[in-house]
Amino acid sequence: MMHLLASTDLSSYLPILLIVLIAITFGATNVIGSLVLGPKRQGRIKSQSYESGMNPVGTARKRFNVRFYLIAMVFLVFDVEIVFLYPWAATFPNIAPMSQEGLIWLGRIMFFLLTTVVAYVYGIRKGVFRFD
Repeated sequence: MMHLLASTDLSSYLPILLIVLIAITFGATNVIGSLVLGPKRQGRIKSQSYESGMNPVGTARKRFNVRFYLIAMVFLVFDVEIVFLYPWAATFPNIAPMSQEGLIWLGRIMFFLLTTVVAYVYGIRKGVFRFD
């Protein structure tokens, strides 16, 4: 009985494993394909960086304003929030909303959303969203 239960649990991960394998195969195929099929010409012109048809001016190692990084971090906070909200939203209809389990799940997601709001307020107070 225990062996049957364990194999059933592992078989539920098969679609995830399949997607991961497809993603790895796709990435490896693209990298290897570009190395095999891509141009192999070398030279001063080919080794320069290309940007919108304009000749490069200066170095690629220039400093960025710290606001750029703050905006990127705020974006990541909201991006990660959305990634974690999808599974919760998919399972929430299956949970009885006024049961003890439903209230625990609701408390967890409210805590998660509260931490995101705190990050947003922190970004506003630090002036991340002002472009003066």
